[in-house]
Amino acid sequence: MDTLSVVVVSTIVAITLGLAVLASRRNKDAGDHYVAGQRVSALQNGLALAGEQLSAASLLGITGAVALTGFSGFYLALGIPTAFLLVLLIVAEPLRNLGKYTLADVVSHRFDGRLLRGSMAVTTLLISMIYMMIQFVGAGVLAELLLGVPFSVAVVVLAVLMTAYMLLGGMVAATYIQAFKSVLLIAVVFVLLMFVIAHTGWNPLGPITESADRFGSQIVSAHRLDATNSWNNVSLMVGLALGVMGLPHVMLRFLTTKDTRAARSSTLIAMIIFSVFFLLLPIFGYASLNEVGRQQILDDNKGGNLAIARLTEAVSGNILLAVLAGVVIATILAVLSGIAIAASGAASHDLYANVIKRGNVSPRREVTVSRIAGLIISVLAIFLALGAQSLNVGFLANVAFAIAAATLTPVIVLTIYWRGFTRTGAQAAVTGGLLLSIVLVALGPNVMGDDAIFPLGIPAIVTVPVSFALAWLGSLAGRGRGAAQGRPYTEIAMTAFPSRATVNRRPDPPSRLDDTTP
Repeated sequence: MDTLSVVVVSTIVAITLGLAVLASRRNKDAGDHYVAGQRVSALQNGLALAGEQLSAASLLGITGAVALTGFSGFYLALGIPTAFLLVLLIVAEPLRNLGKYTLADVVSHRFDGRLLRGSMAVTTLLISMIYMMIQFVGAGVLAELLLGVPFSVAVVVLAVLMTAYMLLGGMVAATYIQAFKSVLLIAVVFVLLMFVIAHTGWNPLGPITESADRFGSQIVSAHRLDATNSWNNVSLMVGLALGVMGLPHVMLRFLTTKDTRAARSSTLIAMIIFSVFFLLLPIFGYASLNEVGRQQILDDNKGGNLAIARLTEAVSGNILLAVLAGVVIATILAVLSGIAIAASGAASHDLYANVIKRGNVSPRREVTVSRIAGLIISVLAIFLALGAQSLNVGFLANVAFAIAAATLTPVIVLTIYWRGFTRTGAQAAVTGGLLLSIVLVALGPNVMGDDAIFPLGIPAIVTVPVSFALAWLGSLAGRGRGAAQGRPYTEIAMTAFPSRATVNRRPDPPSRLDDTTP
């Protein structure tokens, strides 16, 4: 098994490296490195957007959560389609028109100020680090089981490969690899589905029915929860639904498209792909419970992250398991590349070029700093991953979503849509939302256990309303101060929605000529 897995994984990694080398020919300047020169088609970006969500946190974390907790794990899969519907309706078009290289660029289109840009950059780095840690944990536990490679060694090797992709091809390479692995992962998942339902008389819902028969109907139904768990699920959904709009590596995808039409079309393509994908994950979770057993899943990894790997081995044998391992590692590498570019862009373009150097830096120098920052970020993420091996990657992803929902999402949405928004309000929202999110997660049951002071594991239901309230109060305090007002709202509105501005613009009044006739 080890030899077969190594061969398959090595082959897939070699293909992705080849794509990175191919992409390096197009990675010529800062625009190519950060946003692929804004030349990505709707189909390519749709596959890449889908690939951002078809990650280790989704495939490993949600499947394991369903296998260990039953129907409650299914809540993890519900928020993403809803989130991208909101993305399509609210931010896809204006992001493409306002952004340059980072999310802070969108806000700076309306508000100047190094403190605000720096705060958004730090928040981007924090969210990116958490998400990067998730991918490292998922790949490490999988490599440890299937390849016999120690967890720490696997994490370091992945970091080296991720850095190579970033240095060689930048966002162009990340886009190529994301599209490639999305097609590959979808194919493997559907093949696995065929093996799974073959064990249940070709009934797609057979694993769910079997779990109900063996473990009781409560495991497949939304049974009554106590108040704390009910509020936690609501908070989870709030974080997922609003958090995507603040995930830097996902939103950066909208800056890579050719135009706003491609941005909207790519969102629809992505929604179709991962809606189907997420509907299949509970089936795999229950099938894992039936075919592998709860105790074996826990013995492999306390977070349940290897449930789908054990299921693949049980129903199809070693060949498909080896392919699954290769695809998951390629998935993780692709997501890691996008995260690294988003994080290093925040460090170089926002912090270094605009905060420290006040814009007085050459594009070449900025890209060099971006690559150095990527190396530093990779090292930090490795150390974080080594301490988070036993955590469920689905939970870690939800923490990242909750922080994004309470920090970057309110600032971006209000910058685009609220005429009365001020720089003071933006600063209050991003800073207050970040601090409150960190404190409540640290005081919650997933960190403090039974001694938790805050009862909810995911604090979004508290932090998101508070962040919007801080934005409102800060905007009231900043009114009348010229610097805080920023550029006129009408200016940014016409940039964000040029077609609507033209259509809805009131005609100029007719000129009134002096009437000299008797």
